Amino acid sequence: MKAVYHTHGTCSQAIELEVDDNHIVQHVNFVGGCSGNTQGISMLVRGQKAEDVINRLQGIRCGMKNTSCPDQLSIALAEAVRRIDQNKANG
Repeated sequence: MKAVYHTHGTCSQAIELEVDDNHIVQHVNFVGGCSGNTQGISMLVRGQKAEDVINRLQGIRCGMKNTSCPDQLSIALAEAVRRIDQNKANG
């Protein structure tokens, strides 16, 4: 499933992602944000189970912000997994 998640409270504006039916992260691209850091995160999570990535990144904060680009990625992935499972259940 390909999706675009519009981030909240971060320097990045959106996250483009693809997760397959087995919940494996195939592609992540941050739009905006700290280029080196977001590219690094994108490369590190590729090939990983979405649930593992969510557990590792959920709740990370950036400075005084209540969220971060990694935290926003965890939210985007959780939403993608939910939609994949919903599509499977609906046949």
